[in-house]
Amino acid sequence: MKQTLTRIIRNVKSIKGNSLAEFATTTALMATLAATAAPKLSEMSEGTKAEKSRNEIDKIIKQGGQFYQDTADDEGRGRFPNQSKFNSPVGGGAYSNVGGSSLALQTAQTNSATHTDNIMKDLGLYSDDGGVTTTDGWQNYDDAHANDWVSVFGGTVDGGETHADAGEWGGLFGDEELGSTFQDGHYAYTVVAGGGTGDDVYPPVLYVVDIENAVDFNNVLEP
Repeated sequence: MKQTLTRIIRNVKSIKGNSLAEFATTTALMATLAATAAPKLSEMSEGTKAEKSRNEIDKIIKQGGQFYQDTADDEGRGRFPNQSKFNSPVGGGAYSNVGGSSLALQTAQTNSATHTDNIMKDLGLYSDDGGVTTTDGWQNYDDAHANDWVSVFGGTVDGGETHADAGEWGGLFGDEELGSTFQDGHYAYTVVAGGGTGDDVYPPVLYVVDIENAVDFNNVLEP
């Protein structure tokens, strides 16, 4: 028994802890690893947010396309959610493409082209006649933008301007809002009005963006 106690005491005495220098070295190494890994983790997080935002925009576009087909069957002419008719715009100014005369068609085409040009400026895709890009696009939520965009699910799009509620979009998503993964993000849309009649008719076009960066996060549906 005495020998056992002596052996235990000897083993306890022989155990040595880490020195202060070893602890400091380990701490410094961990700090270096953390500092190196932080940017990578941040990039992964931003990449995940971007992918989710694009997926949500695709869902909105898909639902808009289905709505267009349904209204084409039910109303005789396809339109997008919250359009009163296929030849009425959503956002982009209060122009009207109503009329079937040749003059009305010309006016409608000019209206639609102007609306489309403003959208292209916001998406960073606009060039002048010389092929020189004249805009960097709408890359931050508080940037000035050329087109008037409307909230998909209702709320403030930018500059403190509050738009209507979701309307017909809400019913397509069971009255549940798709929220952007970005703190300053928000899903917005605009519809370039169609126009004409008979053989000269042309359809409306739907654009959807996340205002976190409309240049990077956007999609379009042209029937």
